[in-house]
Amino acid sequence: MALDLAWYDWVGLLGTAMILGGFALLQAGRLSGTGLVYQLLNLFGAAGVLVSLLGTFNLSVFLLEAAWIAVSVYGIARSFKEKRTEAR
Repeated sequence: MALDLAWYDWVGLLGTAMILGGFALLQAGRLSGTGLVYQLLNLFGAAGVLVSLLGTFNLSVFLLEAAWIAVSVYGIARSFKEKRTEAR
């Protein structure tokens, strides 16, 4: 059985791997939950899953990933704000 996946399916699989990989590294103590790398893995991972919805739309997945992106952007902004405050 060959995998006959469209490009957006591959993007979604990569996004899933980024989210799960980041979570695994967080649990292993290799990443900080407030660190930029973890937040970017979540942001781009969720965006990849959203792209995969071009094939078959799913409202619940769309809402989950849109919220995931919003929380990631908030976390990144908060991290930059804290770094600016510490630099003063």
